Parts: sequence; structure tokens; C-alpha cells
Amino acid sequence: MTRTPTPFERIALDRPEGRLSVVTAGEHGAPVVLLSGAGQDNALLSWRHLLPVLAAEHRVFAPDWPKQGHSRPWNGLADHAALTDVVTHVLDRFGLDRVALVGLSQGGALALSYAIDHPERVERLVAMAPAGVIAFPPGVHQLLWLTARSRFLNRTLPERMFRTREGVERFVRRALFAGPVADLESVVDEVMEEVRVSGVGSSDWQNASIGPWRMRVDLRPRLGEISCPTLFIQGDKDVGVRPARTVEAARRVPGARLELLEGNGHWLNRQSPDRVNALVREFLAESGT
Repeated sequence: MTRTPTPFERIALDRPEGRLSVVTAGEHGAPVVLLSGAGQDNALLSWRHLLPVLAAEHRVFAPDWPKQGHSRPWNGLADHAALTDVVTHVLDRFGLDRVALVGLSQGGALALSYAIDHPERVERLVAMAPAGVIAFPPGVHQLLWLTARSRFLNRTLPERMFRTREGVERFVRRALFAGPVADLESVVDEVMEEVRVSGVGSSDWQNASIGPWRMRVDLRPRLGEISCPTLFIQGDKDVGVRPARTVEAARRVPGARLELLEGNGHWLNRQSPDRVNALVREFLAESGT
């Protein structure tokens, strides 16, 4: 499907820690903030297909998380508290009292958390394969905790994996997708560019969110506090966030709706953009958001 490119503007916001880059598009309509994932991701990488669809009816804001994309250099830890502050800064900087939040993976966790802690600022919520609702069995958890603290496991090995185009393609096929992707070559090119600029490895949020005995970011006990209309979207072949975790999370949110996409992996908004775009657009339109 051929899409006409949507003009967007990239605005740099000065923060004490560094530069926060925000992609904006759309001139009219209720505001939507798009929160991308961790690792080798950025605003345009995740939202390349959704952003122009929403910009036809909304004002759209998509920040590069600190240490990703154009939000560099950045001094300091970009953990859960810091990223929550980033969301607040974006809302305040652009004068957005209430918004729809759409988040993927790490961004899904931040969207859920923000709706819990700042319900007065979230009109509607979409969480795609969200982190922050995951637990691991003993042994596996401790191994992941050690991995987060080992430069060899967290940086050196990924650097070797991402050294070649074949390695990058192998990773996205196995870890992020679960079937054919129409623009796979473009995805690989974009991931390689993010690797070139930002390096590889887990994000500060990922590393800081796992403690030695349990997850430091575990939103499950508080999901029942979410009061806005909520849509969960999950790939049924996701190996990063197991579908059962998202199903359980959706059951905890009052009145939440769940869409399980067959044959999709973790990065479902890049694997099946037309399907995901339609779900998000229709959900946001239900109340004129």
C-alpha cells in the first residue's frame, strides 16, 4: 500500500540532562502522544506508519526517549522516574492538559503507569505488548538481573550480533516479528541506523526495572486504578511479552478491551501496520478523542 508522506516537525526541548527530541504532526484535533519501545527503537521507527494516519485527525507528539534517536546526548539515568518526567515535560511544554496515550512495550508500561498516577491527564489509553506487567520464575529472574548488570552480556554480545546486516535481520525476524513484514528491508535499515547512532544494549529503564529478587516496575497490583477507556493490543506469537501476561493485565483494568492479533510478534505495529492503525484510529474516535 502506497502512503503519501505526512509532513512532520522535529522540535528539540532543552532539559537539564540534555536534548529531548519530539516529532510532531497534525494541526487539528485532540492530542495523542506516542511512546515507543526500548533498545534499538525511536519515535519514527515505531510510529512511521501510525503517525500519518493519526495526524489526519489529531495533533500527534512522539518523543524520542532519552539516549535514543535524536534525544542525545543525555546525561543521567533514564529510568522509570526519569521517563515519567519526560512524559510530563512533553505535555506541559505543548500545553496538553489531557491526551490519549499510545505506548509500545517500554512505552506501554509508561503509558499504563502514567494513567495510574496521573488519571486527570489521560483521556484514553492504548497499550501494545506492554512491559511492566511481566514476572519471571526464580532462577530466570536472577539470570536476567545479572544480565542487566553485565557489560559483556548486555553490551558486548549484542554488539557482535548487530555487527552485520544479516545479524540485524536475524534478530528482528526472531525477536520482534512472527511472520512476513512488507517493509522488512526498511526496518533493517532503520534499526542499523539507530545502532550506528545510539549503540546497542538494553535501555536504562529495562536494566533498572528488574531487581535481584523481583521486578521493581510491576504495575499489576495497581492496574485496577486505571479509569480511562483502555485498549490492549497483543501479538499472539510475541516472545518478548508473552500473550498470557497481556491477557491477565487487560482483565485487571476495568472495562478494558483486548485485541489479540494472530500471527504477530512483539513489534506488531511494524508487522501489521494497517490492522494496528485501524484499531487505534477507531478506538480514539469512539469518544471523539
